[in-house]
Amino acid sequence: MPDTQRPSTVRLPISAIVDTGKYLAVMGCIIWLLTLGTDRLGYNWQWYRIPKYLWQFNEHGFSWGPLIEGLGITFQITGISMILMLGIGITTALLRMTDSWAAKGTARVYMEIIRNTPLLIQIFFIYFVLAPILDMSAFWAAVIALSLFEGAYASEIFRAGIISIDKGQWEAAQSLGMAPFPMYRHIILPQAIRRVLPPMTSQAVSLVKDSALVSTIAILDLTQQGRMIDAETFLTFEIWFTIAAIYLAVTLALSGVVKILEQRSNSVKP
Repeated sequence: MPDTQRPSTVRLPISAIVDTGKYLAVMGCIIWLLTLGTDRLGYNWQWYRIPKYLWQFNEHGFSWGPLIEGLGITFQITGISMILMLGIGITTALLRMTDSWAAKGTARVYMEIIRNTPLLIQIFFIYFVLAPILDMSAFWAAVIALSLFEGAYASEIFRAGIISIDKGQWEAAQSLGMAPFPMYRHIILPQAIRRVLPPMTSQAVSLVKDSALVSTIAILDLTQQGRMIDAETFLTFEIWFTIAAIYLAVTLALSGVVKILEQRSNSVKP
């Protein structure tokens, strides 16, 4: 008689089972605390009122709600700030690596001032002091404040990526008679950017989260829209949980996109 093979059984590792149990226990505790808190506060959940603040259907057709409109403003601020942040970060990193004491000193003073003062104070200073002098709108005051703040941290990331390049790469470029600009453009920076992608992802996520502070200067971003809806409807928990979920979805999507770019860049052979 032919030998019969028994179906193979898939065994889960004990660590995976333990981790799953821990995750379920933590989520159970969170749900229990939320339930206990709402019971003691006597809070009446009204999640059915939230969708109209995300999207609406009326006689004019489909339209976005105030929260999504605020998210659009947040995207505009963070998008422009991210581009400026990268430019400021690279420029500051290169200034700190030059032989000029004036360039090094300027970059150092900028970094010390920005990194050792709160972002909220910087936003207030630019909006209430510089904006009236320069005839600057609140939108651009927020963009400049975020760009300067995040650019100071991005410069350290770029500098670390640049100095991590093997010394032989520098010597090979100099032996070919390359000037500093083409050397950085064609040899040093392409390799450094691949190495700084993971920490720059964290910095971009920080930029998205820090953008919530611009609501303090009356910009109708996602956070400010939430504050206005909360003051009007008293849907405190529902509104802020929804806003937190939106921020979480945006940052996770950003991290996912950068991870894909990182995998593609690593798969390309130099």
